[in-house]
Amino acid sequence: MKHVLSFLRPQKNKMLLGLCIKIAGTVAELFLPVILTHILERVIEKQSAMHILFFGALMILCAAFACAANIIANRMAAKTSMLFSKELRSALFQKTLALSAADVDRFTIPSLESRITTDTYNVHNFISMMQRMGVRAPILFVGGMTVSFILDARLALVMLCTLPFIFVFVTMLSRKTTPLYRNVQASVDSMTRVVREDAQGIRVIKALSKNDYENRRFAKENERLSLAERKAGFVAAATHPTMTLIMNLGITFVVLLSAYLVHGGKSSSATVIAFLQYFTLISMAMMALSRMFVMYTKCAASAGRIAKVLATPDRLPQTEQTPKKDTAHITFDGVSFSYFGKRNNLQNVSFSLSRGESLGIIGATGSGKSTLISLLLRFYDPTAGEVRINGLPLSAYSKETLSAMFGVALQNDFLYADTIEENIRFGRPLSKEAVQKAAEIAQAHDFICEKEGGYDFVLSAKGTNLSGGQKQRLLIARAIADNPEILILDDASSALDYKTDAAVRKALKEHLPSTTTVVVAQRVSSVKDCNLILVLDQGEVIGQGTHKELLSECLPYKEISDSQMGGAFLD
Repeated sequence: MKHVLSFLRPQKNKMLLGLCIKIAGTVAELFLPVILTHILERVIEKQSAMHILFFGALMILCAAFACAANIIANRMAAKTSMLFSKELRSALFQKTLALSAADVDRFTIPSLESRITTDTYNVHNFISMMQRMGVRAPILFVGGMTVSFILDARLALVMLCTLPFIFVFVTMLSRKTTPLYRNVQASVDSMTRVVREDAQGIRVIKALSKNDYENRRFAKENERLSLAERKAGFVAAATHPTMTLIMNLGITFVVLLSAYLVHGGKSSSATVIAFLQYFTLISMAMMALSRMFVMYTKCAASAGRIAKVLATPDRLPQTEQTPKKDTAHITFDGVSFSYFGKRNNLQNVSFSLSRGESLGIIGATGSGKSTLISLLLRFYDPTAGEVRINGLPLSAYSKETLSAMFGVALQNDFLYADTIEENIRFGRPLSKEAVQKAAEIAQAHDFICEKEGGYDFVLSAKGTNLSGGQKQRLLIARAIADNPEILILDDASSALDYKTDAAVRKALKEHLPSTTTVVVAQRVSSVKDCNLILVLDQGEVIGQGTHKELLSECLPYKEISDSQMGGAFLD
């Protein structure tokens, strides 16, 4: 909670000003019963219309000032809360993008999404309520109790006796509700995951007529969330009625005692009226505090989840390293890696590439191809061995320097709702000519020109208004637009026909001669011209060499080659 509240520091001056205005308005509100008591006990006895009008006008002035001050303070609180939650969301989003792939796997994408949305909303609501009612309610309570003791200490003591019961009740309730609201947020994560999966796979669901199945799957998570909310709501719902009961019992005893005192001439009816007004104010303050308590339990659960993300250390830090005498551009030196520490997903992979050379990686699904790419991009660090670029381990490079070396078209890449030109540019300071050249190399220029508006044609989210092959060519264009030092194509041509695939490979070789290329593919035709080809099987290299060498030395590679068009290729 402390970590999250630190985002309020830039707003402390505005909050302090709003606090002062809120205090002034609340104090003015506290004067109303005092003025009324004065009118009833002293002014009416004088039977002076001028005095009555004066103090009546004073009451109106205090009420108007309290109203205006509360409105101004509430508006300032709303603005402060908005700025706070804006900064918190921005920091959380930036941290989410900076998380290592291992941490993203640990938190899960749906959970990170709900932390940025639902959890920040819960914290925002509490901060807003704290500034509006968290200031007013304690002042009303403390001020009301103080004046009540001045008016009649005996009646005030009766009211004071209710506080220990309220305190014990709130303490017991807080221990139960915070864990329950954590469970609610965990259930929100699960439901978000299902919604996210169904939104991404909506076409497959429709194509296979699995609406009913997905409805049942969603209903299961929805029921789980509803049950968690019911449990939390059942406990939280007891707060307001129970506090109301305690306060009403207190006011009942106050009325009985005040009737006895007035009957015995030990107190006046004006004092009792004023006292009951203060008791009403104190009751309102306690009710506001009870609402704040319920909101705090939600906020505490959400703030804890947010703080876990913000406090996650950088698991891939930059370190000082001495360059090794390595003339290769890319080197994998005995690299092994395991996602969960039980078995290696890659085992003792070693190879080296000179600048401008190309590497092809081929193998069955789950053989470790994408894992190798993830290690090269330093999404993860290897559990054994070392990956080097230009003789330096990847950990010696800053994240910015390392990422600037790569142009990447991954198999699960994305396009967003913007123009084709902006999707290729991807926020980089690239000229229109550079964008067009990249599209020409990727064999995308012709179909782009056929679209209405050409490069200004607006894509739908995820590029659903393009074919699979068109999307892949745009992704390749994006990857090469900034003339990268290392180009990674992870199954980036799977939707291309053989002729287009061959044309893309030829254009890349002609226009990017100094770029080191890593190609992951299922088709031998996509890797056969590479300087080095790795054949992976269950994380191990079972074949390594050129296309010609592998045909004679690696039986699995030869079987793959023969099965695809009988070993014949389109050049």
